[in-house]
Amino acid sequence: MNATASRVAAWSFPRIGLGTGTWPLQNDVTQEQAVELVRFVLSHPSPFFDTAPLYGSGLSETWLGAALQGVDRERYLLASKAGYEIQAGSPARTDLSRDGILRSVEGSLKRLGVAYLDIAHVHDPEGRLKEALDVAFPTLCDLRDQGLVRAVGAGMNQWPMLVEFAQHADVDCFLLAGRYTLLEQKAMPLLDLCLEKGIALFLGGVYNTGILATGAVPGARYQYTEAPPHIMERVIRLESICARHGVSLQAAALQLPPAHPAVRTLIIGANSVSEFASALSAINAPVPPGLWEELRRESLIEAEVLVPKRA
Repeated sequence: MNATASRVAAWSFPRIGLGTGTWPLQNDVTQEQAVELVRFVLSHPSPFFDTAPLYGSGLSETWLGAALQGVDRERYLLASKAGYEIQAGSPARTDLSRDGILRSVEGSLKRLGVAYLDIAHVHDPEGRLKEALDVAFPTLCDLRDQGLVRAVGAGMNQWPMLVEFAQHADVDCFLLAGRYTLLEQKAMPLLDLCLEKGIALFLGGVYNTGILATGAVPGARYQYTEAPPHIMERVIRLESICARHGVSLQAAALQLPPAHPAVRTLIIGANSVSEFASALSAINAPVPPGLWEELRRESLIEAEVLVPKRA
């Protein structure tokens, strides 16, 4: 475990952090609503925000920065990402060059109106393992040495590459989206490795793009598209067992992933105070141990998956 990883491990994270990636995708979300939501999160202990230049071509960072204006910088933790070049009117493109990473972080700091990022992730370097290891991570580590970022990580929708980064890069943390959830726990090797190496792990996409929040309703979304029949059937089974134990599907979806000790917090994309408040209520709702036992018996969660110990 390196010294910075030890420091990250000592940081105070909330059970749920706010992800801002969905704001630019929702036509009915206004900047005023985003500011109200950020202020609500700030009213809770250890507020943590996750954003990226790619989200709305900088709009997410701009709105978040406006909401954080005037707030003591030491009151919250802030994560953003680097690895995409964004220009108004042009599609974003991957840029893991040293200059690209430096420009990305500089742009984030300006849009957010802050002097440093607590965490800077290499943003989804899919298929660019060597460039990430040889250029992107060393550049972010240089910025860490300069104090412009406090910790370095990677954010991805797949876990095998994160295993490579854990083994070969000087990283402090990861953001894994949609790959360790109530529906999918194949990423256990990554979680165990993070625990062994003292790498803090944040989980996003724990609703698998929505179906674990909405249930198996018509048009339910799974991994960014309409859920296929076999996923709908599995979620119907999950809902039925949850109902027998008096537990909401949302509560089960939020409480299973952080049972693994490598997981520091969940990043929940929310567009309103009510959505975030609902997640806070669900993650703290009582869940009887019998629920997890039945899910395991029915092979709806992997046999080796750790489950919450408290009722």
